[in-house]
Parts: sequence; structure tokens; C-alpha cells
Amino acid sequence: MRQRGARTAGAAVRSLFSLPPNPEPRGWIAVRAGLSIGVPFGVLTLLGYERIGLQTSVGAFLALFFAGAAAAERARALPFVGAVLLACAGLGAALAPWPWLLTTGLVVVAVCTSAASFVFRVGPPGPVFFVLSYGLAANVTSVVDGERLNDPLVFLAAVACGLVASYLIALAPLLRSRERRRPVQPLSELLPLRALGAGERELVLRIALVAVLGCVVSLALLDTHRAYWTVGTGIAVVGLTPSRGTSVVRGLHRTVGTLIGAAIAVAIAPVSAIPLLAVGVLMLLQFAIELVVVRNYALALVFITPLVLLITAMATGADDVMAVAWERVLDTAVGSALAVLTAFLHRRRPVAPA
Repeated sequence: MRQRGARTAGAAVRSLFSLPPNPEPRGWIAVRAGLSIGVPFGVLTLLGYERIGLQTSVGAFLALFFAGAAAAERARALPFVGAVLLACAGLGAALAPWPWLLTTGLVVVAVCTSAASFVFRVGPPGPVFFVLSYGLAANVTSVVDGERLNDPLVFLAAVACGLVASYLIALAPLLRSRERRRPVQPLSELLPLRALGAGERELVLRIALVAVLGCVVSLALLDTHRAYWTVGTGIAVVGLTPSRGTSVVRGLHRTVGTLIGAAIAVAIAPVSAIPLLAVGVLMLLQFAIELVVVRNYALALVFITPLVLLITAMATGADDVMAVAWERVLDTAVGSALAVLTAFLHRRRPVAPA
């Protein structure tokens, strides 16, 4: 048992420095992801509405789903994903003034979107960005001194614009005749409705536990509006595979990647004072995420963390990015620890003979 644990820990550490080749070319996928966040933000910034333009960045999460699918397949599947992202953002904005309702809503969003992701076989990146949409909406539209930081309706309109821009950019490859000739799966195969298997039921149970415990810890010791990061971290660490070893690896990657990413966020925080430069930085971060996410999860977190931190800090007007970054590191440690602990719920399954 002790030797097995040592081997698992050693493999987890070695995986931090592993960078296997991409299973498929991701250059254009990364370009589309970068454009999805940069085009609406950049256009509105040039028109003098940089704050609203920044809020469209939440809609750019749509670009991360079905990234490797044919453009015609994305055209069929992404509207459903976009509707859920917008609904999560709307619920977060609606419940932002009430801490208890906000945390209850977070648990509901975490469990329901996780179960739906498994039932419809959505695949990577899984439910974590639904939770981030909910949490970012609550933070960006939170109540300070009796007033909303940002108008919820304006925020949701901006998110909707970001979703539409991401959707249109996802369809851009259809302008090429070669892309139009690619075989296309029907929607029933892209989003198949299937019952949860035993491993998936364990994953949903783990996510429910992480969501409840993460919210309790945030309510008691941290900050209600930070619970989404703790829960989102836990969901990411739980992952899409019912495996104890996978959770240990993802927990380590999440913690190390967030720590480095938080330091980068502090270093590049001054770009927020120059809107067009901020547009370019967010585009580069989103581009880098899609380029490396299937190769090294910790490296992807190095880019995801400053992306979300910059969006949050700029949208809420936070001046002390260092404090926000430190909070996210602490939230990540809590969420990762909870997720790894729940990994013991997985039953060891016999290995099928070769």
C-alpha cells in the first residue's frame, strides 16, 4: 500500500513536467478561442464601452466546448451549451445579493450541470465553466454599499453578445468548401441522452459533496462570493474519470498551476489600465489555454488563472490584485483537498484480463 502511494505521488509529480504531443492539431482551435474573447471585447473597447466589452468575455467560454468537432457539428451543439452558460450567469446575477441563496444556487448549479454533462456526454471541459459563469456573474454584479457594482441586465446582455460572437467564430470554418464536405454527426449523437453509469454516479456524488462542503467552508471561514472558485476547483479536480489516481494528479496540477498563474496575474495586472492592451493579453491567455490544455493541465491553469483573475478584477474595479490572487490560491488549495478526499468514494474495480 505504501509503495503504491509512493508510485502514485511520484507519477503525479513527474506529470507536472510532461508535455506530450497534441493528439490533433490545435492551432486553429486556439486561434478561434482567442478571437472569441478578443473580437467583442476589442470592438466595444474601440467604441468606448470597455467595461461592457470586458463582460462579454464570460460568453467566450463557449469556445472551449466541442473544440475539435466539425464546424457544422458545433453549429448544432453549441446553442444548447450557450443557453446553459447564460442561464447559469443569469441565476448567479439574480441571487448575488443574498449569500445563503447564492451558495444554495451554487450547489444546485454544480450538481445539475455535472449530471447533465455526463448524461449528454458533453465531454471536456466538463461542468467547471458553468460554475465559473455562475460565480463570475455573482461577483461582477454583487452588491456593495447597497448598490450593484454592475447592472445585471447589462451584464447578461454583454454575456449574450459574447456567446453570439463565439458561436459565429466557431462557424467561420464553414466558409471553406473542404470544411463543408466533412461528415457531420446528428445532434442525437453529439448530445446523446444516456443513463449515468456507476462511475458517473460516483463522480456526481463527489461533486455534490465538494459543492456542499466548499460552500460551508466559504460561508464559515472565507467569503461567500469566493465559494464558486473553491467549488469550481473541486469539480475540475474530480474530473471526468472515476479514478483516485486521476484526482491526485489533477489536484496537484490545479494547485501548482494556480499558484504560478496567480503570480503571473499580479505581474501583468498593470495592463488593465490600458484597455486595448488588456484585450490583447486576454486573447493570448485564451489562445494559450486551448493550445496546451490537452497536453498539460497544470500549464493550462497557468493561463486560466490570470484570465479569470483579470476579468474579475477589472470588472469589479478591484485595485489589490495581489490580495485577490492570494485568495484564489487559498480557495484552490481548499477545493483540491476536498476533491482528493472524496476520491476514496470510488470503488476499486477489477482490471479486465488482456
